[in-house]
Amino acid sequence: MAASIKDVAKEAGVSIATVSRVLNDVDVVNEETKKKVIEAIKKLDYRPNIVARSLKTQKTRTIGIVVPDISNQFYPEIVRGAEDVANIYNYNVILCNTDLDSEKEVEYLKVLREKMVDGVIYMSNSMEDEIIDTLNNLKLPTVLVETNSKNNEFPSVTIDNEKAAYDATTYLIKNGNKKIAYIGVNPDSANASGLRFLGYKKALEDNGIKYDEKLIQFGGLKAADGRDGMEVIINKVKDIDAAFCCSDEIAMGVINTLRDKGIKVPEQVDVMGFDNIYAASIYYPKLTTIEEPMYDMGSVGMRMLIKLVNKKEIEQKHYVLDHKLIERDSSKRS
Repeated sequence: MAASIKDVAKEAGVSIATVSRVLNDVDVVNEETKKKVIEAIKKLDYRPNIVARSLKTQKTRTIGIVVPDISNQFYPEIVRGAEDVANIYNYNVILCNTDLDSEKEVEYLKVLREKMVDGVIYMSNSMEDEIIDTLNNLKLPTVLVETNSKNNEFPSVTIDNEKAAYDATTYLIKNGNKKIAYIGVNPDSANASGLRFLGYKKALEDNGIKYDEKLIQFGGLKAADGRDGMEVIINKVKDIDAAFCCSDEIAMGVINTLRDKGIKVPEQVDVMGFDNIYAASIYYPKLTTIEEPMYDMGSVGMRMLIKLVNKKEIEQKHYVLDHKLIERDSSKRS
């Protein structure tokens, strides 16, 4: 038979109320007594009744994490950072994969509310009005990671995506490239990836390079999008000399198409990725890319959320972490 809270109290030689205070991390219990209770819990392998506790405290010590596509190498590293921090503070995690489907995002948010999660780490393919309305209506503490809302009403952890794309495009220009393709997400998408197109255009403008719609291909973030996008572009423009890609997976698809056409990377075309997923360092040629601090984004976001859940003040509402340009073999060195 499983141990009860009464058994723990008897083993530790304290009252049931004292065990409850230790379980709920109430500060009034002195360290020596707390140590006895914790030792008794471990000895008896006591597991609190989560349902009963949540009914009393209105907390389940559970956090929902919503991701657009768990098969994308970018997101698991963010989730790992968030989960590691959650474990430190004794929170459990429920992971929801939305398959880039906004209807599924809304449905998962409602499910998480029914499960009485204490808060949500939210990563979205698109911060549409319906999503924002749902988050507001459910009244769940929420931190956005790698994205932001139009009115900045939710705490967030991001990088400066527009500046990162500007830096990437400027690097390609400094390498002597002038016909630079862009393959990525439409700027009309209310998410981080959409901002990268704005950085690309601004870099062209600031360097006196004319914007050419024939060099632009909008789609998703997968290798197939890069493959198909580059196929369309080189059928229209024969003399491109570089490609800025909105993700590393896109860049890999781009390189595959160029290779199939007998076009050498980087000898004939420079290719720039974005994210610095693990595969970027082992793909051939190894990708020049923009590094996002994925693990840190998850861990900072979770620390913020746990403070919000416990009604503690957060130092700042919006964190913009540093990005870094990683030079590898898919581009000529400037």
